[in-house]
Formats: sequence, C-alpha cells, structure tokens
Amino acid sequence: MKTQFEQHELDEMRKNPNNYKWGIFYFNSSDPRFIVPKRNIGMGWTLNFANPYSYLIIIGIITFAIIIGNL
Repeated sequence: MKTQFEQHELDEMRKNPNNYKWGIFYFNSSDPRFIVPKRNIGMGWTLNFANPYSYLIIIGIITFAIIIGNL
C-alpha cells in the first residue's frame, strides 16, 4: 500500500464519487487520512469511514455528549 500521496492524488480521491457510500459517507481504504475535506471544500470536513480512527472520534464525541448531558 502506498503511504505517501501527492496533493493532487489526494484531491482526486476526495472528488471521486466511487469513494462515497450512499453518496455522503467517504469510504476509501487507500486514503491514509481520517479527516478529509468534503467534496465542496467550503462545506467543511468529513470522516474517512474506512479508517478505524474515525470510529474512535465518533465514540469520543458521543461519550463527551453523554458525560456533559449527565452533569
């Protein structure tokens, strides 16, 4: 697996509709990033759901919300 990508390669992966599940969830196991810009960069960021660290981020956010909600 290639570990270093040029910026144009990363942009091509991000823009490729085949790397999206149901058109909204970015899922690309060859992309090493776990947070990527959305297709329209002005719309923010999204998670790469093929990267296990993405699920740790989601679990962390949910845990934080539960803890804050119970205070």
